Amino acid sequence: MVNFAIFSNKGSTLLSHIKIVLVETTHPGNIGAVARAMKNMKINNLWLVAPKSFPSAEATARASGADDVLAAATVCESLQEAVADCQLVVGASARSRAISWPEITPRACAEKVVINKPEQSVAIVFGRENSGLKNHELDLCHFLLRIPCNTEYSSLNIAAAVQVVCYELFVATGLQQTTLRVGDKGESPLATVAEMESFYTHLYEALADIGFMHPDKSKSIMRRLRRIYNRIQLDTKELDILRGILRMSQDNQKSK
Repeated sequence: MVNFAIFSNKGSTLLSHIKIVLVETTHPGNIGAVARAMKNMKINNLWLVAPKSFPSAEATARASGADDVLAAATVCESLQEAVADCQLVVGASARSRAISWPEITPRACAEKVVINKPEQSVAIVFGRENSGLKNHELDLCHFLLRIPCNTEYSSLNIAAAVQVVCYELFVATGLQQTTLRVGDKGESPLATVAEMESFYTHLYEALADIGFMHPDKSKSIMRRLRRIYNRIQLDTKELDILRGILRMSQDNQKSK
C-alpha cells in the first residue's frame, strides 16, 4: 500500500469517514475527474485499487485544481486491503446480478452514512469503466448502490457516477444550506407596504398622464400591475429606480 499524502489531514470534515474507492481504473483521466468531483463536494479520502496508471500527468490535468485529493490518494493492490478497516461497504453497479444484493439509492445511502450512522467507517466502491465490479468484489459489500437513470441508457461515466453519490452525501450534511451572496443581493431592504402604496399611486398618475389609463379599465389594470410587482418583491433601490423613470416620464409629458 502506498499513500501519496504530502500533508497531515488534521482538518477533517463531516465526510472524512467516507472513502471513495476506485477499482482497477483504466484511464488516469477518470481518476482526475473523480478527484475533482470529490473536492466539489468536500470529500477527500480517495483510494485506488491497482490503477493501470497512477500517478499521471493526465490525472492531474483532469483534476483541474483538485491536486490535493490526488496527492493524498492511497494506492493498494486489492479491494480487501482498501476496505479492511471499514464497517460499511457499498458497491456501486449499473448491472443486474443473478444473485440479488440488498440495494440502496444514492440518497438513501447518504442518509444512512451521514445522518443515521455518522460514526461508521464507510467505503463506497466503484468498479472498472468497462465492466464494473466483479461478483467476488461485491461479496465484500453490504449494499449494492444503483443510480436511478434512463433505463434505455443506464451507462454512467465513472466520474459522473461519483459526482451523483458525492452530491447526495454533501446535501445530507446540510453544508449546502449556506446562503451565497450574489452581487448586491440583500444590501437594500425590501420595500414596505407604505412605500409600495406610494409607488402604485405614482404609477397610476404617470400612466394617466400618458393616456394609458381608461376609466372603465383602470382598476383591473392596476390590480394586474400590483400582482406583477408583488410577485417580484421590490427592494428600496429598485423602487427608487422605477419612481425615477416615472418622474422622468411625467416631466417629458409636461414639457410637450
